[in-house]
Amino acid sequence: MAFRDTLIARRLTALLVTVGMTLSLAACTAQPSSDSDATETHDTGSVAIFTPSDGITLSGDTPINKWTKFVPALTGALKQAGVAKKRISATASDSLDKQSRDVQDYVVDHVSATASSDNNAATTIVIAPVTSPDDTVRQYGDYVDQPAGASNSGTSSSTSDADDDQTVQDAAARLKSALTLARENGMHVVMLSGTLDGFRPDVYVRMSTAEEIGRIQASKMVDKLELAKASTDNPKNIEILLPCTPADGDTGDGDDTCADDGNRAEFASEAFRGAWSVLQPYFKSGQAVSPSGTLDAATTADDWQTVAFASGKDDAVAGELRERLGANGKGKPSTHTRIDGILAMNDHTAALAAKELDELGYTGSAADINPSITISGIVENITGKKDLQRDKVPDPIKAPEDQDGESDADEQKAADEVNSRWPIITGYGAYVDSMPLIVSGQQWMTALEDRATLAQNTATVCVRLNAGKAVNRNTLSFVSPGKVNGVNVPTVSAELLAVSASNLKAALIDPGYITLAEAGL
Repeated sequence: MAFRDTLIARRLTALLVTVGMTLSLAACTAQPSSDSDATETHDTGSVAIFTPSDGITLSGDTPINKWTKFVPALTGALKQAGVAKKRISATASDSLDKQSRDVQDYVVDHVSATASSDNNAATTIVIAPVTSPDDTVRQYGDYVDQPAGASNSGTSSSTSDADDDQTVQDAAARLKSALTLARENGMHVVMLSGTLDGFRPDVYVRMSTAEEIGRIQASKMVDKLELAKASTDNPKNIEILLPCTPADGDTGDGDDTCADDGNRAEFASEAFRGAWSVLQPYFKSGQAVSPSGTLDAATTADDWQTVAFASGKDDAVAGELRERLGANGKGKPSTHTRIDGILAMNDHTAALAAKELDELGYTGSAADINPSITISGIVENITGKKDLQRDKVPDPIKAPEDQDGESDADEQKAADEVNSRWPIITGYGAYVDSMPLIVSGQQWMTALEDRATLAQNTATVCVRLNAGKAVNRNTLSFVSPGKVNGVNVPTVSAELLAVSASNLKAALIDPGYITLAEAGL
């Protein structure tokens, strides 16, 4: 790797030296720039944006935050900050190899143009490195933190696999050399969501992490179920469904194992760590229990595999949930296992869990857990006709006594009506297809990155860098100390947005993330 880095750097340097000699011969005839907005660009400079291309998808079963949505938001914020339209460029690449060449070309051209002109406007490169998330990680959206140049496959089983890995490694080395050269020539680099091994940007924009995704769902579940008030005699029944990448050779049919190596296991383990950092105290105190026994007071943050399941096929979710709830066989069981909350990690898993609960005969919705909120009230709130009023959830201090074989049929029926009530289901990604589930209360909440705030803050950082001003927590409230590859780097972040039926209109419809029609209204 070191040899490739050196070789690529030498080639770039040689190219620049050649260009510089040519330009120096023509310097005496060069004319000053007559750019009409030279004063404006001197203050705000230029910004070059490089992001992955999203590809084309007609499905609503994907997270709504895409790079094709972020780039216009950032461009608009830059214009509002005074950056001239012609000083903003945006390039989308479908591979790290293509992106590394695009950045390399831009850096060389920029250095050459700067050397031949009196217009030395400051420049910031904003780059979201192209990463290679597997199908499981892709369910969380484009903005999740991922390292560029890392392979998500296991041991290469063919020459083509090895060639692909080599291409990615070469591309990562090329990108690192190009960005390093950019900084050496006075340009600034802001990295979005992804990191590049061995490279330190001027500023890092952390959009979302696996740990944050797990933590926000657990926090909202704790609040909604009022776990702090739960009693050990009537604890809340909670399950975590943690989709993971199937191990090599497995197909994700429900009997397969999870990959436990490197990047393929890291996302699932970190997501569980985030959720467990919130839920663990309640399991230790006995205020929360797992009906399946996969979680208990002795569970640690490293025990992610106890709740993980290979998610290669959709029916894997149904099979996992049936097993957790003791519903063996097909069809509706004669009795139900009480379940108060299911942390499903993403909206895809949440939707499949909701579908299976319906088939198992669970009834109601999350709105029933708060009796003053009706489905009609939710719809009227979303359309702006009514404000929701929430009351506390009534819940007995002690759980109903178990019914033995001698209990009469009416008592057994009453007990099963309680046990078959619809639980809280959480997800992530704000899938368009999941909006009707949230409106109906079948899925309690989802979450997503605050795209508008992240775009605005990134634009502010770019303008400050181009103006030669400091970017740190003392100058900007949304910047905090962070580390990239073990090195201190000013880090921009924004709290994730939690969305339920009660705030769906304000959080997603009013800002333009989705339309009323997409919400099923």
